[in-house]
Amino acid sequence: MALHYDIQIAAFAMFVVGMAYLTYKDYLSFLDLGPGGTPYNFYGYLTITLLRLVALRNPREAAPVPDQLRNTGYLSKTRALPKRKVPRPEVVGIAPHRQMNQKASASMFIKLSDEIRGLAEKYPKRLRMGKSCFEKHCPALFSNRELNKTCNGEICHAHTVDGSMHLTLHPEDAEKVIQAGFGERHPLARGGWCRRFVPQGFIMIYAPRDDDELEIVMSIIRAAIGWVSGERLLGPDDDEVDFADIPKDINGTIGFDPKNDQVSQPDANMDDRGLIAEAGKQVMEVA
Repeated sequence: MALHYDIQIAAFAMFVVGMAYLTYKDYLSFLDLGPGGTPYNFYGYLTITLLRLVALRNPREAAPVPDQLRNTGYLSKTRALPKRKVPRPEVVGIAPHRQMNQKASASMFIKLSDEIRGLAEKYPKRLRMGKSCFEKHCPALFSNRELNKTCNGEICHAHTVDGSMHLTLHPEDAEKVIQAGFGERHPLARGGWCRRFVPQGFIMIYAPRDDDELEIVMSIIRAAIGWVSGERLLGPDDDEVDFADIPKDINGTIGFDPKNDQVSQPDANMDDRGLIAEAGKQVMEVA
């Protein structure tokens, strides 16, 4: 009887040691991704561990586009997005959410950064640069006019570690980008209560590998500007490169209610323990 009890204790101890080792390795993998939208410590890791339970299972499948938003996107109507020429890169994480291969070269990332900064310099009354409200540590492009709310009007930010970027798109534009192979949904971009973390149209755009892909990425950024600001930034395929107001319905947002697609600002400033408590609360609600 005592021997049987000792075996049970030993098995339980081995299980605990094994789980501790796996947790430690998983925590190191979290740290290897670098700083992101959650605290860069064990509290942040616990938050992400909880949120994994409700993350999208297939972020490469576009969300359904509401009927009232069909044919109202901001991507060019005269030039369809081409299909990306290579298979999708490996993408991991939630926050951080990073691209692991097919990364942008240093020179390409500089070009991308210069193009984004150039938009803010060209349209200072409408756009500005600042520290990312989502990532909290990297530069981001913001709209001074926030029609469809993101996080303080943030349009996009690029990641120095891989050259990928996050931005928020019109549902129809997000569908086109995902189907063309240039991006995928953020794991928490599922709508509902997850909107307190990121908008439903929040997607990752893969790092541009050459000048042709950079041109495509910039067209996607212009579409993101349109969705966030409600003003279309015309591209090189149009008669001129400038802002143009677009027709809006009586709600001002082409049938879309921005109050149902926004990041809650108090949550963006929540401390470490608050983040964990909130994540646990929401996981329990879904369960």
